[in-house]
Amino acid sequence: MSTRIHLPSGWVTFVFTDIEGSTRLAQLLGPGYRPVLREHRRLLRRTIAATEGAELLTEGDSFFLAFGDATAALTACLTAQRALAEHEWPTKEAAPRVRMGLHTGWAEPRDGEYASPEVHRAARVAAAAHGGQVLCSAATASRAEPLPAGASLLDLGLHRLRGFDDRERLFQLVAPGLERQFPRPRTADAVAHNLPVQVTTFVGRQAERAELRRLVEGHRLVTVLGAGGAGKTRLAVELGTELVETYPDGVWFVDIAAVTDPGLVAFAVAAVLGLRPEPGRPMVDTLVEYAAPRRMLVVFDTCDAQPAATAELISRLLAGGGGVRVLATSRESFGLPGEVVWRIPPLAVDPPAEGAESDAVALLLDRTAAARGGRQPDAAESADLRRVVRRLDGLPLAIELAAARLRVLSVGQLAERLDDVLGTLDAGRDAPQPPPVERGWTGNQEDTVDLVAAAAGASPPSPASRAVQRSAVERHLTMQATVTWSYRTLGPRAARLLRWLAVFANPVDLPTVEWLLEDDPLDPLSVLVDKSMVLAEPYAAGCTYRMLDPIRAYAARRLAEAGEEQAARDRHVAWSAHALERAHLGPDGSPVTLSLYALDPLAGELRAALRWCATGGSARAGLRLAAGLDQWWRERGLAREGRLWLFRLYGRIAETGEAIPDAELAAAYHMHSLHAGADGEFGEELRYSQRAEAAARQAGDAGLLARVLAGRAAPLVDMRQFAEAERVCREVIDWADGQQVVGEALFAVFSLAELLWRRGALDEAAELLAAARPVEAARPVERGRRSVDMLLGMVALARGDLVAAHEHLLVALRSRMGHGFHGRACDTLNAIAVRCAVGGDPLTGARLFGAAQATRASLRSTPGIYGTYWTQRQVALCGLLGDAAFDEAYGEGAQLGLDEAVALALGVEHPDLAADSVRFATGPHPPALPHPAPAQPIGRPPRRSEHA
Repeated sequence: MSTRIHLPSGWVTFVFTDIEGSTRLAQLLGPGYRPVLREHRRLLRRTIAATEGAELLTEGDSFFLAFGDATAALTACLTAQRALAEHEWPTKEAAPRVRMGLHTGWAEPRDGEYASPEVHRAARVAAAAHGGQVLCSAATASRAEPLPAGASLLDLGLHRLRGFDDRERLFQLVAPGLERQFPRPRTADAVAHNLPVQVTTFVGRQAERAELRRLVEGHRLVTVLGAGGAGKTRLAVELGTELVETYPDGVWFVDIAAVTDPGLVAFAVAAVLGLRPEPGRPMVDTLVEYAAPRRMLVVFDTCDAQPAATAELISRLLAGGGGVRVLATSRESFGLPGEVVWRIPPLAVDPPAEGAESDAVALLLDRTAAARGGRQPDAAESADLRRVVRRLDGLPLAIELAAARLRVLSVGQLAERLDDVLGTLDAGRDAPQPPPVERGWTGNQEDTVDLVAAAAGASPPSPASRAVQRSAVERHLTMQATVTWSYRTLGPRAARLLRWLAVFANPVDLPTVEWLLEDDPLDPLSVLVDKSMVLAEPYAAGCTYRMLDPIRAYAARRLAEAGEEQAARDRHVAWSAHALERAHLGPDGSPVTLSLYALDPLAGELRAALRWCATGGSARAGLRLAAGLDQWWRERGLAREGRLWLFRLYGRIAETGEAIPDAELAAAYHMHSLHAGADGEFGEELRYSQRAEAAARQAGDAGLLARVLAGRAAPLVDMRQFAEAERVCREVIDWADGQQVVGEALFAVFSLAELLWRRGALDEAAELLAAARPVEAARPVERGRRSVDMLLGMVALARGDLVAAHEHLLVALRSRMGHGFHGRACDTLNAIAVRCAVGGDPLTGARLFGAAQATRASLRSTPGIYGTYWTQRQVALCGLLGDAAFDEAYGEGAQLGLDEAVALALGVEHPDLAADSVRFATGPHPPALPHPAPAQPIGRPPRRSEHA
């Protein structure tokens, strides 16, 4: 004890000090520890004597002091810390790190000691400090006036001291010559965690959160993988918050993105756990020893910033004790034993149930309301909201950035601008912005970095290093920064593959990637999948690989910057042409019946290839691709899109002067004419038909000319010039027969059959169609439509032969639906509806009419030459059923999807099975159904015939 016998009374400031890690220091120094301890005591006593503090107890490396003045107590601690720091110790490792705690309270000494709870509170304040740190209570801070020269007190917030139920506000003494950065105080906080405090609501992810919780509860190491911006960190934090009560020793969040040196990973974790380096001992050993007896969950975030060092540390922690569990987020897995890898999916873009919004739309709604000052999007914007989230592939960061754009754009405007994903989402975000979350216990990112560096005994980071560290926080402020974070970690082969994959619009399989690169892509592809830049989606026959749209946009930029765009996109155009060719061939390479279903999955790729052909590639190659989609465009209600692509390709030809053979131009103009007719542009239809004829004659190809001339009747029919159209059809058929290319004139045969049906020349129509059947069967691109059966069914209906009509029409419907000819299937449904109405099943007829019209409306097409006939049949059916019953049945049909409507039609009972079937009865044929000449419908004339 001090020789001073006078102990202060009243408001007394108590000071406790001790050496942090004294046991480890003694083991390290051995016999050299005693001189260090003596020097430590001498320096502290000299300080106390100078400030008139009373030394009550000295035991080992500890001091217990009392001061009658709070300012004098703080001055003593400041002087002592400076003296300890400036003293020349035998070695750097031998320097003792002394922690000091002060508290001021009312106390009276008795018998040379204090019996007061204020003493215990002071001891707990000291226990909360770290070596080199001076902490004081609020009571001391309020009475320390004035503070020592150049000193200030840093408010560390409220903390619960061990053994006390209330919370104490702690302050740290800050002054020149003292360390500033320390881990959080060692206090008994009620909630043991440092999880980031979120400033936005957490939307959706209920199923994912439940699944991830199950994995964490069952396994000691779970790694959440996903692309940048997929929501890995947010989901991990939300789950950690749920699990706080499960882990008595806490849930601790460690942001590896703040660590720029692999050697500092362990120090970053130590800083979170409140540990300081021990002299002569690796930080990893200190961590393992601390964690071994505890039950806690450590959330390692953004581990791909330092993957190797983080993996090594996690492995040591898990091996050191069974109570530690790790939840990691990364863009690539560790490959550690026992690691469970869970890949986070994008937010669901499809609604889960009737009336509920998908998670992606719900997130966009929530963030849009925030961006617009609380105003929710209008109901009219719902469709555009869904377009936006689909275009962004449900990527949470992209949706958050998109919502910010809605401060200046409508949802429709945003949806239209997303062809430039990066430019739209990153607009106005060049300047650094504050991080989106607040850390629960740290100050800012720079403070954390300083702390880690100080803990490792390093100097604070340079301004350049700080810029790197800030970029780790800011990597989620733009989509480009997010993807760049991963791209910089790729080797040359993986980076090149990522760039070249950007040319694909849809998922691709392994043979396609091999075809693109003309090399084995397995190694670089594995890297991209491991780093979550490409998603591998398994299915029965293998895997497909795809990039999220924002990543694809980034890779496309890199492709152009690398000077590889021309080569990569030309290669993609060649692949697209090859894929189109394969769609028309069987496994043995021979032609097969064209199925438009084979073209549906290629549409996105072909559009991407066409875009390149129209802007930077070969227009000739683009015309060939467009020809492959000829029927698909019209059957999917996209004739206008086909016209627009052709116009763009014509513009490219004019721009480059590329030579296009006359035969290929004739085919393109003929296709354009058909599209224009289907789109109701009859003047354009005739104009391009004439251009096609001129180019075909110039080419000198009889078959091509026959095909072009066979289409000449279409604009005449569209303009209601039926007699002239019939004359043209007969001339073309005769000429083609003479040239022995009658198969190329099949279009004219079908047009003539329709015109004969229209004016009641049923026998001639049936004879013409019978001759056309083998020709149609020999042409793979046309036989799936079964136009002969469709037209024979119409002839049978006109004759009143329900049995023949039923059989022909069902054959046509099965083939058309089986091969994807949806527009033609609508005509067949209408014909079967007539068959039902005449055959005694009027309700089914009304339903089929409603279904056919609803589908046709969705395809933006009209019934062509049959339009008046369908209208007359519906009017007659409405008169038979009555308005109410007809409308109800028609409405029921309109609610059916095309597949459901086809199933209903195929289920119609065969007439021979009816009790009153007359197929085999003797006597005259039943009278033909009325077949009046079609009246001019209201509005514009109907579009082209059904086989166009």
